[in-house]
Amino acid sequence: MPTGVALRDAREQLFDAAERILLRDGPSALTSRAVTTEAGCAKGVLHRHFADFDAFLAELVRDRIARVDSQAAALRGAAGTGSVAGNLAAALTDLFGSVAVAIVALITFRDDLRARLRRAGPDGGGVPLLTEATAMVASYLAAERELGRIAADADVGTLAPALIGAGHLLFADRTGPRPEAGAVRKVVTSVVGAALRNGPFTNRT
Repeated sequence: MPTGVALRDAREQLFDAAERILLRDGPSALTSRAVTTEAGCAKGVLHRHFADFDAFLAELVRDRIARVDSQAAALRGAAGTGSVAGNLAAALTDLFGSVAVAIVALITFRDDLRARLRRAGPDGGGVPLLTEATAMVASYLAAERELGRIAADADVGTLAPALIGAGHLLFADRTGPRPEAGAVRKVVTSVVGAALRNGPFTNRT
């Protein structure tokens, strides 16, 4: 198996090709031949780097989950700055305005992939990527609660999945227009407004 830069380049080339197919044609169009054709490489390239197509898809999802982990660190770092609702609206837009919605559709579409990811996950449950996104929002809300910018009795374990679910529904139609910023802010305010101190978009450092 090739190693080093060539391997990393091939993986990213294949991952990027799979994302383009997902965004353009949906999960039903995602096959090994479609990916290698989109990537402009021989079909054997995929099988040199991955045991089978489900292994490739699982690595694609894990790679995108790692990006959520990076976003989680940035969001938690924003605690205490700007406004809570503004930070959450930006985070939901960054998350679901990307390929994340298509990745969730892929996980839902392919039972074997979902089962593989769940077995490898930390607790074996939940929908991969959405689970990590929920943890990201919960961690941020907990940080803001510690800083006193949301109510001390705010139930972040309930607010976080409510925000992720509402955000996912808002962005779920990949063929429709991108939700406007005002629509995202309205969703955030509807979910967490009652828990915010000094109004949804006014709390600052």
